[in-house]
Amino acid sequence: MSTAALITLVRSGGNQVRRRVLLSSRLLQDDRRVTPTCHSSTSEPRCSRFDPDGSGRPATWDNFGIWDNRIDEPILLPPSIKYGKPIPKISLEKVGCASQIGKRKENEDRFDFAQLTDEVLYFAVYDGHGGPAAADFCQTHMEKCIMDLLPKEKNLETVLTLAFLEIDKAFASHAHLSADATVMTSGTTATVALLRDGIELVVASVGDSRAILCRKGKSIKLTIDHTPERKDEKERIKKCGGFVAWNSLGQPHVNGRLAMTRSLGDLDLKSSGVIAEPETKRIQLHHAHDSFLVLTTDGINFMVNSQEICDFVSQCHDPTEAAHAVTEQVIQ
Repeated sequence: MSTAALITLVRSGGNQVRRRVLLSSRLLQDDRRVTPTCHSSTSEPRCSRFDPDGSGRPATWDNFGIWDNRIDEPILLPPSIKYGKPIPKISLEKVGCASQIGKRKENEDRFDFAQLTDEVLYFAVYDGHGGPAAADFCQTHMEKCIMDLLPKEKNLETVLTLAFLEIDKAFASHAHLSADATVMTSGTTATVALLRDGIELVVASVGDSRAILCRKGKSIKLTIDHTPERKDEKERIKKCGGFVAWNSLGQPHVNGRLAMTRSLGDLDLKSSGVIAEPETKRIQLHHAHDSFLVLTTDGINFMVNSQEICDFVSQCHDPTEAAHAVTEQVIQ
């Protein structure tokens, strides 16, 4: 079974050690920063949290009052003024990754992450099935599709919904022109997160890959699996002329083939109610409490629960260690 995960830090600082990790199909080294330290003596000014440079002048910032230097990342000034509180910059430099192919012959999981604009970061995980064609297509084209939509639409939930539908339509055109007939039955989950101004997090998903936010050490699920077990999803499948059949393990499948009711691709099941329209969720981050965002595929979700994932990451000391801690737990 193929497994993968994607995590990015959303807050750092304080007494608790925070992890900066982004699990992906590529390993990126964690760059080390040298943190200046202040040494006091009888002949030198004393440094403190409220007087970091020893000048005797309290570190203040506009109407925010005393500066909170427990946040270890650079501060985004315009969003901080807009929201009335310091908002740290989320860096893509501090990342790690891991993906385990398990017992499958081919790893069909794909990842992507990027800085789309000065304000918007993009994170995505795709879990392909029926071959990697659909997941490859999303990895290649989703980022540009979102970038093209951002100048036209301010609502990020709308941006992601339109992007999913456009990518699905473009893949259908690609599949019909392909000489490979198996592309018609290729599909993928998609869980995509956009972070704007370091504080506005919007997630869209189809399928059973998940997004989890770790807040105060507890997991918060930001997505709901699209499976035939959901009453609303099952009703749509039946209304469109499809059916749900259970396999030998007692797992429901659309038309006896697909374990999810929404996906990108799976063109042969469109007439049976399998749709590409995502469910979306918007959440405002609280940097005093939020540690990281996790995107996972079913290879992980089937073996460990959301809280266990948060616990694995919280016990690690660097991104690569955290990445492997999650994926190795599910193959033991």
